[in-house]
Amino acid sequence: MNKKSSSSSSKRRRLLITGVPPQAVLECAAAAFEVSVWRELAPIGRALIEAAAGQDAVIVMPGDRVDAALVNELPASVQVLGTYSVGYDHINIAAATARGLPVFHTPDVLTDAVADLAMFLVISAARGTTRAECTLREGRWGPWAPTSMLGRSLQGLRLGVFGMGSIGTGVAQRAKAFGMVLHYHNRSRLPVDREFGGLYHPSLDDLMAVSDVLCICAPSTPELKGSVDARRLNLLPLGALVVNVARGDLIDEEALFKAIAEGQIGGVASDVFRNEPKIDPRWLQLPNATLLPHIGSATLEVRIAMGMLVLDGIKAHFEGRAKGHCVNAKVYDGATSKTMRATVEVER
Repeated sequence: MNKKSSSSSSKRRRLLITGVPPQAVLECAAAAFEVSVWRELAPIGRALIEAAAGQDAVIVMPGDRVDAALVNELPASVQVLGTYSVGYDHINIAAATARGLPVFHTPDVLTDAVADLAMFLVISAARGTTRAECTLREGRWGPWAPTSMLGRSLQGLRLGVFGMGSIGTGVAQRAKAFGMVLHYHNRSRLPVDREFGGLYHPSLDDLMAVSDVLCICAPSTPELKGSVDARRLNLLPLGALVVNVARGDLIDEEALFKAIAEGQIGGVASDVFRNEPKIDPRWLQLPNATLLPHIGSATLEVRIAMGMLVLDGIKAHFEGRAKGHCVNAKVYDGATSKTMRATVEVER
């Protein structure tokens, strides 16, 4: 077939991967499974139904939208799903749970890479590096002047971290080294030793009001989508900077463009957008923006670690081991758990 290629392995378990992972991950997968790889660059879409025929497990990419209808139409042979990402908002978890399909993701292994990139974006937004680079590349670099290409120093700037999970705390730790004053909002306050001297704000509104730089690190949940809206953007100090390494749908982009045009927002830096990769073209017209194509986890070391982690989850499912990074571990409770354990015992 021109869209799938299978390894020559004769392993009993069959695994479909809807993207091409690093070679080390592919070799590890082939050692444990009979592997099929979907090699198209575009997301697999509804072709997943046919491609998954006879497969025991499927690993999807973050660009693959696996909605409720797709989950319900997956072949009966599919017993477990994995996603090559820490985020899982592209999979209808409720539908997977109702069907008894555990879903594994890749938490923690990409924390440092994303936090590093977030700190780069904070620096870029503050110093206006994209605009300065354009000046250089376009041949407009003139004589030195005291007021040319001015940015802002990080020392003393108030950094508001929206979402103090592992990535948010990683950003906070790095920001302290640059002399930033830390504030954060989270569902609950963290233990003191994980706050890095930051001040907790029980409401997002309170955080916005004190954020010279707002760094969005929160998960994309139904409750948080669109939470950085026009009203909240207007709570930011005049000229504040907005950095997003979480998900594009946390921000009302229409409101953000308006706030930038009006000068309420002084600059923006983002690695994530709504409707990736077909982003709103107005992003590309912003002179005071640093834009990256969702490369937060894009280091070879991290992408290998992500692949190994999701593979381990799938192997754990078939071997009856602990499922520490299963998104919907409730599928292993009660009758569903008994059924799966029986299946494991029969197939051993």
